[in-house]
Amino acid sequence: MQQFRPGGFSVLPLVVKNLLIINALFFLATIALDSMGIDLYKHLALYYPASKQFGVWQFVSYMFMHGGFTHILFNMFALWMFGNVLENVWGPQRFLNYYLVTGIGAGITHLVISYIRIAYSGYELSPDQFEMVFNEGFKVLQSGRNYSDPAVGFYNLVLNVPTVGASGAVFGILLAFGMMFPNSLIYIYFAFPIKAKYFVILYGAIELISGISNRPGDNVAHFAHLGGMLFGFALIMYWKKKGKLY
Repeated sequence: MQQFRPGGFSVLPLVVKNLLIINALFFLATIALDSMGIDLYKHLALYYPASKQFGVWQFVSYMFMHGGFTHILFNMFALWMFGNVLENVWGPQRFLNYYLVTGIGAGITHLVISYIRIAYSGYELSPDQFEMVFNEGFKVLQSGRNYSDPAVGFYNLVLNVPTVGASGAVFGILLAFGMMFPNSLIYIYFAFPIKAKYFVILYGAIELISGISNRPGDNVAHFAHLGGMLFGFALIMYWKKKGKLY
């Protein structure tokens, strides 16, 4: 493995630059169209496959949607900070492939976990209840409400609350940086140094604990983050086995 100090390359590489631009454009378009009554989240965020809002393209489009300024700011900062190094090492094509695989993998992981939670929730809906959630549940949530029946309300949240953000791909990038430059120092809050390999392990553990605890009101897709890391690990090990990591 190599060592590299973050920020060592001065030139912003092609893919990272374009990803920053595209994410910014999507964010601005979301705000502008919302003022005209057009909800991009309805079409481009990632919904559960049983939802009326689901579309297969959402496995890619959800990565370019964000839930607010802070959300996109932190994701884009991490993309620039760690993606800059990786793209300069891998080249644009390999970096883009990695970004897309980890982002799509994160979305798949999130939906698989959602399916498992449904299967072990103990809740069952009658055909009429499911049809009600399928046809009306999205509008109910849009109005700021949910069904009072616990089972119906649970299913409605799973089916009609979407996932957005580049976080899954960003966590994949963080994992790659930690694997390729394990002894590089990352400064938490620009003050506290920690080696990249320990930072990745710590962050992964926090996400796993947060995902398992599933606290009420927690709207972060923790298992999507872990999915990005998992798919990233698998892809890096595959490249390493084929002798194509560098």
